[in-house]
Amino acid sequence: MQINGIIIDDTFAEAFNMRGTRVIITAQNLKWAYHAANAMTGFATSVIGCGVEAGIERELSADETPDGRPGISVLMFAMGSKVLMQQLETRMGQCILTCPTAAAFAGIASEDNISLGRHLRYFGDGYQTSKLINGKRYWRIPVMDGEFLVQETTGMVRAIGGGNFLILATSQPEALYAAETAIEAMKKVPNVIMPFPGGVVRSGSKVGSKYPKMFASTNDAFCPTLKGLVDSALTDEIESVMEIVIDGLTFADIAQSIKVGIQAICDLGNESGVKRISAGNYGGKLGPHHFKLHEIMGKAS
Repeated sequence: MQINGIIIDDTFAEAFNMRGTRVIITAQNLKWAYHAANAMTGFATSVIGCGVEAGIERELSADETPDGRPGISVLMFAMGSKVLMQQLETRMGQCILTCPTAAAFAGIASEDNISLGRHLRYFGDGYQTSKLINGKRYWRIPVMDGEFLVQETTGMVRAIGGGNFLILATSQPEALYAAETAIEAMKKVPNVIMPFPGGVVRSGSKVGSKYPKMFASTNDAFCPTLKGLVDSALTDEIESVMEIVIDGLTFADIAQSIKVGIQAICDLGNESGVKRISAGNYGGKLGPHHFKLHEIMGKAS
């Protein structure tokens, strides 16, 4: 398959089951909502080392939030319910409670609910108060700038992590520009995040290592400097590879994000320096969700 002169490999991105939640963070203005959201989603690129994968989904206008203030929608994903609950509570206490004017609300409905303010309320040292509105409980915790308003719980749902695609280009600047172009388009797709810095990861990994204590290591088949040393997946002209990883609430959400991102790159054309689009899979060993690039992109030629 070729789209606008760029080859789309006949392969698939392999993804795995996760648990996910959404939190709505509001503040006096978007600047402070972003301060809270950026702090909350810090050090949350990969479950390999961070416990959770988290990112900003989108901005929210005042008429989209529970308290009529500007806000940010944050998505957070983990491999299991317990880890997600622990990470959410820790980040709520250290990043949202502490941020001037910030408030936090449930961003997703589910039969499974996890704590936003249920335990954090004890910071109020007995002076916290609660109110039940339309069956939902909220807590008001006294703090030095006034009060911290937080909903008691938010929903937790089954989700998918690890959707991805690889950008193969003739130089590092060209690969990065293509990745930036894809990310800008993918940010418009709801229910997904790209958790790595700027949405892009340069250190793609494979399962396993020659070192027994490492369960993931550099994806040597896509490392340009190793072409003569390993069974490389790269041709001579490829000098840089960038990966975009996507977490989403559903298979369809991630597939749409992949399609939008790849199409944005292909719209740049072969002259952009991008020669191929591929994906990371591990022969079905990593996860049950397979995002087949040819199926996602249709029958373009």
